[in-house]
Amino acid sequence: MAEAVTRSQKVDAYIAAQPLETRRALEDLRSCIWRAAPGVSELMNYNIPAFALVIGGKRDQQIMIAGYPKHVGFYPGPDVIDAFAPQLAAYKFAKGSVQFPLNRPIPRALVAKMVRYRLSQLQG
Repeated sequence: MAEAVTRSQKVDAYIAAQPLETRRALEDLRSCIWRAAPGVSELMNYNIPAFALVIGGKRDQQIMIAGYPKHVGFYPGPDVIDAFAPQLAAYKFAKGSVQFPLNRPIPRALVAKMVRYRLSQLQG
């Protein structure tokens, strides 16, 4: 059986403080990350929600999310963005991040694949 997610009250508070649409999108991303990486631990890093993929994981071992007025940011790292660039063509993305607009559903299957890819890199 998979280890339980270590949930952060600070992450709960960050998400709760967002406007409704942003809050829904962040919760959706959060759930995708939890399902794809059982045992992940949540924390705040750079004042945004982060998910340590390994115990005590530092910045380069975390995936982060953030809420904005028109999108949510997903920060899986540069290697992941490079590996998934063709699937991300419909979204605005940069070196280590992708923006999911609030007026479109979160691509759950793609997010899960990206999280599992990053997890496999760290466990490699």
